[in-house]
Amino acid sequence: MVEGVEESVKYIRKVINNFQPEIAIILGSGLGDIAEEFENKIKIKTSDIPNYPLPTVEGHAGNLVFGEINNANVLGFQGRIHFYESGKIEKVVYPVVVAYELGVKILIITNASGGLNKNFKPGDLMVIADHINFMFLNPLKIFSPNINRFNKPAYDENLKKLAIETGIELKLPIREGIYCGVRGPNYETPAEVNMLRKIGADAVGMSTVPEVITANYLGMKVLGISCITNYAAGISPTKLSHEEVTEAAQKVKNEFSLLIKEIIRKIKQGKI
Repeated sequence: MVEGVEESVKYIRKVINNFQPEIAIILGSGLGDIAEEFENKIKIKTSDIPNYPLPTVEGHAGNLVFGEINNANVLGFQGRIHFYESGKIEKVVYPVVVAYELGVKILIITNASGGLNKNFKPGDLMVIADHINFMFLNPLKIFSPNINRFNKPAYDENLKKLAIETGIELKLPIREGIYCGVRGPNYETPAEVNMLRKIGADAVGMSTVPEVITANYLGMKVLGISCITNYAAGISPTKLSHEEVTEAAQKVKNEFSLLIKEIIRKIKQGKI
């Protein structure tokens, strides 16, 4: 177990009593409002949880929200920890390990990302088919230096299919593509964007990959969804900013929320 998690989980369990989350959602930049729609909410500030790392980026509130969506018990992470904030991979994957220790079986990871595929546009919702790890680090080293390798799709095939079908049914701008994770904190140069496009990436961001690797190692099923908030540098002449990213995510939050709720309803109905 990651150091400090046991004490964090003990504190959380005291607050939520017998509540048992089935599904956890990590909410990316500008997408945290989804957790405010939970029914019978229990909200815990991460600053109150022993050992829990605190997010420092705008648009990441720093709350754990427990509640219900379509009769499913869910845990929403309002705010994630990026590697560039501390340089410590243990902090990045801390929420995933907490979710696992609380009994979560399915992890939905969301993010705001820059579009590399010129056929995508801001506002599109991209189901992550696979990822490219350009962070050049792997969180599994914190679990064991001699960890067994595993060979399976990082993103659950049934959950991917369910998400795409649901997006089409709801007439949402749903896409499927490859996500590339980089360390940040700066945005990519036009030359880097051109390189990433050539190696097959459809979107780029500064999160998700370590969380997905950890969740797979722990045996959780993973669904990843990116909100394409902007064109990457070199594709758009506009100067990029975090404010632009969060503002764009806010514009599609209703569509994003609708998609997440319907996916969870179908999961609860056993359609995977």
